[in-house]
Amino acid sequence: MGEMRVVGIRVEPPQSQPVLLLREVSGERYLPIWIGQSEAASIALKQKGVEPPRPLTHDLIVNLITAFNQELVEIRIVDMQEGTFYAEMVFSGDLRVSARPSDAVAVAMRADVPIIAEEAVLTEAGLLIPDEDSDEGDEVKEDEVEKFKEFLDSVSPDDFKASGGA
Repeated sequence: MGEMRVVGIRVEPPQSQPVLLLREVSGERYLPIWIGQSEAASIALKQKGVEPPRPLTHDLIVNLITAFNQELVEIRIVDMQEGTFYAEMVFSGDLRVSARPSDAVAVAMRADVPIIAEEAVLTEAGLLIPDEDSDEGDEVKEDEVEKFKEFLDSVSPDDFKASGGA
C-alpha cells in the first residue's frame, strides 16, 4: 500500500476530461485517474487555497462528518476494474463508505487525511517516472516530465480497461 499525495489536475485542451494525478509519498509511482469537471474544479480550488463564500459539496460533506461526530481516518483507493477506480472513505471503528476516488480525494484534502492506494491498484495502474528530488540532472528530469505529459496526451480512460478474458 502506498500513501499518495495530490500532484495536480491536468486539463488540456479545455474540452478534455480532467486527469487527477496522485504520487506516492515514499516512492516514484504516479496514479492518473480521469475525473469529472466539477470534482476537478473542487480539488483545484482547495489545492490553490481558495475558500468559497459558501460551502461547496465537498466542504458540506466534511461539515456533516463533523456535525455527526464522526472521524474520517483515511481515504483508500481499493480497486480498479475495466479502467474504473473504486475508493472507500474509512471512518473510526473501521466504518467504510464506498465513494468515487475524485469525491474521496476532494474530501480528504479538506479533512487533511491520508490518501492510500492499495498495492494491487498501484501495480496495475501506477506509472513510474524518476523522483523529482533525485540527484539526476535537470535536463533528464525535464525530459522525463515531458515524456509523461506526452503519455497523458496520448491515452484515454479506455486504455486502462482490462482486455480479454473473464
